Amino acid sequence: MGLAGGYQGKVLRIDLTTRSSREEILDPEMARRFVGGAGFGIKYLFDEVDPQIDPLSPENKLVFAPGPLTGTDAPCASRMSVAAKSPLTGTIAVSMTGGFFPAELKFAGYDILIIEGKADQPVYIAIHKGKAVIRPAKHLWGMKSIDCEHILKEQLGDHNYRIACIGPAGERLGRMANIMNELRTAGRKGLGAVMGSKNLKAIAVRGHLDVPIADNAVFAEAKKSFLHKMKDSPVLYPEFSKFGTPATLDVTCGLGIFPAKNWTATGEFEPVDTLGAAANTAQKTGREHCYTCPVACSQVKLTTPEGPYPGTTSVPEFETLYAFGGQTGVDNLDAVIAADRLCDELGLDTISTGVTIGFAMELFERGIIGKEETKGLDLRFGNHQAMLEMVKRIAFRQGLGDVLSNGVKVASEMIGKGSEAYAMHVKGLEPPGYDVRGAKAHGLNFATSFNGADHNKGYAFQEIFGIPVPRPVDRFVSEGKGWLTKWNQDIRCVTCDCATMCAFLLDMAVPDIALENTAGLLRGATGMDYTAEEVERVGERVQNLARVFNIRAGFTAEDDTLPKRLMTEKIKAGGSKGSVIPREELQQMLSDYYHERGWTALGIPTKEKLLSLGLHEAITFVSEAAAK
Repeated sequence: MGLAGGYQGKVLRIDLTTRSSREEILDPEMARRFVGGAGFGIKYLFDEVDPQIDPLSPENKLVFAPGPLTGTDAPCASRMSVAAKSPLTGTIAVSMTGGFFPAELKFAGYDILIIEGKADQPVYIAIHKGKAVIRPAKHLWGMKSIDCEHILKEQLGDHNYRIACIGPAGERLGRMANIMNELRTAGRKGLGAVMGSKNLKAIAVRGHLDVPIADNAVFAEAKKSFLHKMKDSPVLYPEFSKFGTPATLDVTCGLGIFPAKNWTATGEFEPVDTLGAAANTAQKTGREHCYTCPVACSQVKLTTPEGPYPGTTSVPEFETLYAFGGQTGVDNLDAVIAADRLCDELGLDTISTGVTIGFAMELFERGIIGKEETKGLDLRFGNHQAMLEMVKRIAFRQGLGDVLSNGVKVASEMIGKGSEAYAMHVKGLEPPGYDVRGAKAHGLNFATSFNGADHNKGYAFQEIFGIPVPRPVDRFVSEGKGWLTKWNQDIRCVTCDCATMCAFLLDMAVPDIALENTAGLLRGATGMDYTAEEVERVGERVQNLARVFNIRAGFTAEDDTLPKRLMTEKIKAGGSKGSVIPREELQQMLSDYYHERGWTALGIPTKEKLLSLGLHEAITFVSEAAAK
């Protein structure tokens, strides 16, 4: 079987230790089984990386992989997976990102970029016209990400280069460091630290090739159908194009599931008027979009000129409003925007950073840490000046910031004094902005996602937006959530993370429609005769292979859990008042989920399940795990 379209057919492998590169042929059978994006990243890591390695060692690998729809004119398809073993969680990690870099990598002729080894000094990589060059980057080391992007484009003499780079946080191996690519970021799980551990400051890509389409007629019809459904969506065009994701703050506050003050004040602190959709669009000056995106959900606004945080910048996404607004108790929008921009410049994930600062604020208010640890900083909820100062200290690993740069799990272990009880994380990953006590499919996804508490790996949009599915959904009950979580994880994995397309497309439609449309786009682009059922099966295959990687890394069913607070403390006020997920209820949902997945009671994929998915390469490892 050859590759008729959708793919360039090449893998670029760069070894920084030997300063060499080589091209490899993309295996057509692997392409069919794993489609692209996260599927490619997880497959390569499973085959080539020992799950027991130190994530910051040269043995770790970074796998950049767009999907077969990336670089085509399919709507909202300029997406890319970045995968490695996470230094924050120790799990296999996939972070999705958009913008223009993913499409440019395809235009440069590559379906996968693999970075391995470690350079002996700071370097950057320039990829142009089928040639990869490794160049010194000492002059770039220490620069903020935005400055690095501008300087590299000037030096390369072409502002059409697309840049992915790290900031000072990644250089210092902060475990919450991200990888910035202009408008967007591979933000979660510390992949910027992996890049920094390799002494790799940036990757610059410039391409001139088209992405071939196997069947233009089939592709055009599938694209037409998808665009029609996008425009008919009650959410995507009328809401996200006008307000962007900040509109989600209004919705979650209305449902009583907007987490606040390190998850102690859900339903009590609901800053709709100060941080919600209307506030974010009050002084809007325009919109930004990713390649081939007709929605342009990123809003651009002017902050208060006479305030302490003037300037023009992108409106923060919902998750950033949650992390730097809700979690810290800050309702000053200009301060949240400033924190968002500071994280982008210094190279930090906004969710993990905001949640970690909120954790430190609770410790300060409880007296577990004081001004001696904060060097005089009054680190109380609501203190936006202290919040911004702590962002800098985390990025540069100064004082308490050095401890917090490891994320809440490790930081709590270092601080001790009972602080572990207030560390909000799953598998080491700080949770996103949905209080799962009032949205229980979200909670089961947090507990079971191979990344940890990740909203993008099985987001239960049915509980938030009320989009129908074949079975009734009640966000307060646990029954049926095993099926729903598996379904959401598998569908989002293949449609969004492998194909690859923006997750907002899935949130607007019944998943069955999204599967059929994805199958149609893949048939037209690649020429492979995908059905909706086969597309869903790809997602299940990828989920199972990631699970086996984590089992090999030492994770067990005991790690499929939630923070103690969510299992013991009820929401105090608002639309979800009284809600909680008792441990026994979580166990019931987990049993249901394992059954739906065809796994054992200990959460191990069975030999029969792996055989049914064609994952023969994983069988030995689950047999060993079951024997233990």
